[in-house]
Amino acid sequence: MVTKYRRPVLTPALRTEVFALARERATQWSGEVLEANGESDHIHLLLALPPHRAVADFVNVLKTNTSRLLRKKHPEHFARFYREPVLWSLSYCILSVGGASLDVLKQYIEQQDTS
Repeated sequence: MVTKYRRPVLTPALRTEVFALARERATQWSGEVLEANGESDHIHLLLALPPHRAVADFVNVLKTNTSRLLRKKHPEHFARFYREPVLWSLSYCILSVGGASLDVLKQYIEQQDTS
């Protein structure tokens, strides 16, 4: 998920909050966040969701909830970056993989810059 206008709003502490919220939401959807990482303007999540759950629906719910909760909890921080009540870009990228091992995917996400 990418922040609106790719603004560098995600501090390490905010990324930790996003990851915790993602894990909580995944559990509610009978799924699991296998790996999470990101930078100040985007995050990567490696998810395992049951086949009856649409990944796009999960991402939309996660974006809505994290935006609302984080902006409510840290209004002064987000006001420095946005005039309107936003956090995430409307777009996102979902990739499904069948041939790559989980270790390869986890390694890719772990190697993302965490500054």
